[in-house]
Amino acid sequence: MLRNYIEDRERFFHARDANRTSLPFEWGLEHLGLQPDVNFETALQDYVSRAVSDSPSFYEYRPTEQYMFDGHILRFPSAIETAYPENNTVWGRFFAGASDLAMVVLPQWNCKWDGQVSLCRLLQAARISSLRLSLPYHHYRRPAHLERSEYLVSPNIGRTVAAVRQAVLDSRRAADWLFGCGYRRVGILGTSVGSCIGFLAFAHDERFSAGVFIHVSSFFADVVWTGLSTKHVRHSLEGAIDLQHLRLLWSPISPHPFIKKLRGTNRRCLMFSGRYDLSFLPELSQHAYDEFYRCGVPCEISWLPCGHYTMGRFPFNAIAGYKIVRFLTRLPAPSEEKWPQKGTKTHEV
Repeated sequence: MLRNYIEDRERFFHARDANRTSLPFEWGLEHLGLQPDVNFETALQDYVSRAVSDSPSFYEYRPTEQYMFDGHILRFPSAIETAYPENNTVWGRFFAGASDLAMVVLPQWNCKWDGQVSLCRLLQAARISSLRLSLPYHHYRRPAHLERSEYLVSPNIGRTVAAVRQAVLDSRRAADWLFGCGYRRVGILGTSVGSCIGFLAFAHDERFSAGVFIHVSSFFADVVWTGLSTKHVRHSLEGAIDLQHLRLLWSPISPHPFIKKLRGTNRRCLMFSGRYDLSFLPELSQHAYDEFYRCGVPCEISWLPCGHYTMGRFPFNAIAGYKIVRFLTRLPAPSEEKWPQKGTKTHEV
């Protein structure tokens, strides 16, 4: 009964956005700095192989000193320059708390300018500062010809890889600014595609002392291929590429290959999944959790009896908010006892 109700609500919330566009399938080599006249199959596979095997170099970035802050809005140049000038400036909304902990907050795909602001204010009430970033091609970063932020996740293979990588590097530059403001601890919190981006940043930057990931999956391609929210993207992918090949080409922007990088870590993770999620299917979440367990990576997992869209609505958003605040306020200070090396805590609600 509950499952049917939640899944009906998921389809209702998904159907409210009637302006989704199925963009054409493209390999997008130019977005990866590859020459269009080369053998695209070989060029892409070589690029992907190097990105996964040497991911620290793939996610390496150059710091910047060009931060502009007016007391609430932060702007700084993106670590990657794209063909769209609007997208080359990162925008953030800052909410000051009173503790030494600050969170980089990465919202969901196609979120509005006020997306995740209520969560940031909840953190602020708990004395935790937060910097809500605008993802690539979102808000003031969205080119004028786009109605939605479709360029972040699209059937353009290369542009999707480049956009997710750009978001990871932007997150690391955001952390630089927070440390420069005097925060001793900086964590990262992401929702949906922001969760994927946040995990990639967390796995490649040991300065992030904690990670909170709302909606979790093992492979980027599987979410796009099977998810309700990305049906219009799959529509353009089908017939041009199969899931196995897509999984390979999007492996550098997938969490699964990099979970093992967290072996032996003392940093804490909290992760949420919905039992009735039609966008991040539960079996994809479980696949990722199994890899965490296999690698002995410490984490807390909360399964809520909701879906993707309903996770952001009462009462599930209140439950998640409570768990997030409790998790973050219990983080040990740098000098305190470290988190256990092995074991997974799982909670059902």
